Amino acid sequence: MACQQSRYHSFSSASRLQPRPSGVTIDESFLTEDKSTQNRKLLQKRRTLELPAAPLSHCQAPVLGGTGKLPTQGAPPAGPGHRFHPGTKAAAHQREKIRALEPLKAKLVTVNEDCNERILAMRAEEKYEISLLKKEKMNLLKLIDKKNEEKISLQSEVTKLRKNLAEEYLHYLSERDACKILIADLNELRYQREDMSLAQSPGIWGEDPVKLTLALKMTRQDLTRTQMELNNMKANFGDVVPRRDFEMQEKTNKDLQEQGQCPCPQLDTLRASYEEVRKEHEILMQLHMSTLKERDQFFSELQEIQRTSTPRPDWTKCKGEGSRQGPRSCLHVGPDSSSLSPHADVVAGGPERWQMLAEGKNSDQLVDVLLEEIGSGLLREKDFFPGLGYGEAIPAFLRFDGLVENKKPSKKDVVNLLKDAWKERLAEEQKETFPDFFFNFLEHRFGPSDAMAWAYTIFENIKIFHSNEVMSQFYAVLMGKRSENVYVTQKETVAQLLKEMTNADSQNEGLLTMEQFNTVLKSTFPLKTEEQIQELMEAGGWHPSSSNADLLNYRSLFMEDEEGQSEPFVQKLWEQYMDEKDEYLQQLKQELGIELHEEVTLPKLRGGLMTIDPSLDKQTVNTYMSQAFQLPESEMPEEGDEKEEAVVEILQTALERLQVIDIRRVGPREPEPAS
Repeated sequence: MACQQSRYHSFSSASRLQPRPSGVTIDESFLTEDKSTQNRKLLQKRRTLELPAAPLSHCQAPVLGGTGKLPTQGAPPAGPGHRFHPGTKAAAHQREKIRALEPLKAKLVTVNEDCNERILAMRAEEKYEISLLKKEKMNLLKLIDKKNEEKISLQSEVTKLRKNLAEEYLHYLSERDACKILIADLNELRYQREDMSLAQSPGIWGEDPVKLTLALKMTRQDLTRTQMELNNMKANFGDVVPRRDFEMQEKTNKDLQEQGQCPCPQLDTLRASYEEVRKEHEILMQLHMSTLKERDQFFSELQEIQRTSTPRPDWTKCKGEGSRQGPRSCLHVGPDSSSLSPHADVVAGGPERWQMLAEGKNSDQLVDVLLEEIGSGLLREKDFFPGLGYGEAIPAFLRFDGLVENKKPSKKDVVNLLKDAWKERLAEEQKETFPDFFFNFLEHRFGPSDAMAWAYTIFENIKIFHSNEVMSQFYAVLMGKRSENVYVTQKETVAQLLKEMTNADSQNEGLLTMEQFNTVLKSTFPLKTEEQIQELMEAGGWHPSSSNADLLNYRSLFMEDEEGQSEPFVQKLWEQYMDEKDEYLQQLKQELGIELHEEVTLPKLRGGLMTIDPSLDKQTVNTYMSQAFQLPESEMPEEGDEKEEAVVEILQTALERLQVIDIRRVGPREPEPAS
């Protein structure tokens, strides 16, 4: 019995202490439930055995199997000295239970092996998948590196193409200029060939062409001189009659007087009328001669112009009526045209937009319009701008290295942005340099990340559109070519003029008579000449057929369109201001009496200014001198100081610096004494 119990205990311990394979999970609840069920059944059997079999506890109770023996295995032999105890049956039951659980153990081992195999297979599969993912990762990294290299190569290629495009454009410009010169030479040769063909005759083909041309020129001069002499003879002797006719008429007159025997009132009246008609005839002949001289002079000038000038461009081709041979301009050389003819697709918008752009502009201005249209088209095609770097020559608001995004705003958006910048600049208390203010304004408006992109975008736009007032003035101030005081003073002048017109409008209807308009202009601009006042009135709507009582809507003269373009009246004010400034500086140069490359001293320049404009005050003169010699006003030597002679500057440089600021005449120049 003890042996059986020890075997049972060892089996239980062995099964309990057997190490479980890794990765196998055994349901502990199943084992716990199985043990509790076994204990409950064992307790029930014990109770069953103890109650009825108590009297037989000390006697031998044979338990027969199929063969009449105990169905136990490994038990001690039954003999006369042995007897069964109550625990023997329980042990046998436990052994039966153990034998019944042996297949379960084998099944557990089999399940454990299957699980181990599955785990190993899953691990192998995971390792295979991990290796595949690593290979795919390496391939993707290689692909990314390849794409980055392609991107870098494409960027370098784009940079190279842009450089080539700029070179080709410069080459195109040089070729275009060369073609123009060649066309002029061809036309000159054609005219010379025509002159030679007209001058030559079949008998003198071997003569020198230069000699024939010179002879033709001299013959033309002789012909002109002979024609003038003939005209003089006709003018001087046109009313002369032959002497025989005169004597016959005189004899007839005497006969009539003798027959009349008295003075005839009708004859006196005819004589008086004849004298008047004769005088009028003489006056008309003089006018006729002067007209003939002018006609001959104009005809000679016309021939000279036709011989030397290039025909005007055919601007109608910009309306869509021109050639369709290609997207770019081409040159036509021939007797009918020899000009640069822009095609219809250079200017977008069709004939209506070209008509609007070309209205009131001369050929030079039309060329500027075409250049702006071409430049704006190229600007819209750009997605990025190359950074200019960090050199000292680069403006502070453009110092960047790398590619900068092109924001591609419309022309109207750029104008509105510049107007907002001017408003903020005028309202600013602490004045900083204009480029620094411009960049700070962009940072405040669009944030630090987009400020540089907007700076490049606006700079490229205002650099192209020279015909737009707002853009051109902002560009000049931004690049230091013009002082911002010029813009501020011009705006104040326009506002003051509008205020004066409003004060003259007693009915506040926005209307003034032409007489009132003229009076306001003369009172606001007392230094302007009558010719300049006349130009302003014509720009405002006056024409020779207007009367002083005609009404003018003066408020419409100060309107602006959506792109910031002013009306012709305000534009004429600006043109007169620039012309007056140039004339003022030209008078200063003439007063100084030196060449542009020579040096001028501070006292000499001050004296020249005071001579041409005696009404200048000391503060204004010091401001001009500070700008011309680039010295702070606090460091300027006093008038009469010996240090003044040491302050010198090239005259051209000084005049260019004065051109930047708001310099104008303060009072009338004193008339020179009569000699």
